[in-house]
Amino acid sequence: MTETQTPVQRRTDDSLKQMWVVFGVVIVLLACQRLLVSHVDHAALSTWSTIFVAIVVQSTPFLVGGVLLASVIATLLSERVVRRMVPANPVLGVPVAGLAGIALPGCECASVPVASSLMSRGVAPAVALTFLLAAPAVNPVVLVSTAVAFPGRPEVVLARFVASLLTSVLVGWLWLRLGGKVPMLNPRATHAHGAGATQRFLDNVRHDFVHAAGFLVLGAMLAAAVNTFVPRHVVDGVAGHVVLAVVTMAVFAFVVALCSEADAFVAASLTAFSDTAKLVFMVVGPAMDIKLASMEAGQFGRTFATRFVPLVLTVAVGSACAIGWWLL
Repeated sequence: MTETQTPVQRRTDDSLKQMWVVFGVVIVLLACQRLLVSHVDHAALSTWSTIFVAIVVQSTPFLVGGVLLASVIATLLSERVVRRMVPANPVLGVPVAGLAGIALPGCECASVPVASSLMSRGVAPAVALTFLLAAPAVNPVVLVSTAVAFPGRPEVVLARFVASLLTSVLVGWLWLRLGGKVPMLNPRATHAHGAGATQRFLDNVRHDFVHAAGFLVLGAMLAAAVNTFVPRHVVDGVAGHVVLAVVTMAVFAFVVALCSEADAFVAASLTAFSDTAKLVFMVVGPAMDIKLASMEAGQFGRTFATRFVPLVLTVAVGSACAIGWWLL
């Protein structure tokens, strides 16, 4: 019978399976809690759990708010609004698409199919890719969450906005010159049709929250582990070296693949690193991480990904360092 299921039914079944797996793990942990307490009752683990819970509790409301807002906009406005907003001239369309990310936010994983759909509707690839980079990085939810993560530091919020917008626009303009020589798979829209607006909204919320929350938990666990278990002199040694700190935070952002609505809280928890290194983390992550690289390779082809991914990483790190030196 599974062959006759619709995509919506399959996604619902997958979500139910995930829910039962989580429920089963919780039941096992509750049943074994007396056996586990004696093994986890340690000062270091208590510190780790405190930092981990603090990061998750602080960032979850912004993650939920970002997912809801992005889902509402994706359901009601869609990529057709972007297509009408951008000028026909790609040189002018690139910065307009970057600014459109302020009003039309979206999560990183949704930006790839949206960019593909824009291209299939006739939008220049460089313009669509600019929107792909800007939408998860410069929207109001991300900026507000950054302000909460760095209280009393409006310069950090401004630096993140400017560096992220600069990254998306520079990559767009560079792709206008370089992209014509790079073969791409035919862009294809991947949005499901036939479902009502309410069902599409619920599907988007469920997918984005489950996807992003998993990476948030992983990132919080790793950040808490760095602050707790890595010897302080090692962290200080890495953080004290300007180039090594920037490279470390860029690699961390690429591998951990956090949601942009929550990554500022993880960055703020890494207190040993400079503000510029933290900015690199917050700019690189929404622009390019391991999941985005794999999605782009599948959507546009491996040849495209091998050119586009290094370009984005280079421009993102360079933009963050330049803006961090200027504003921070």
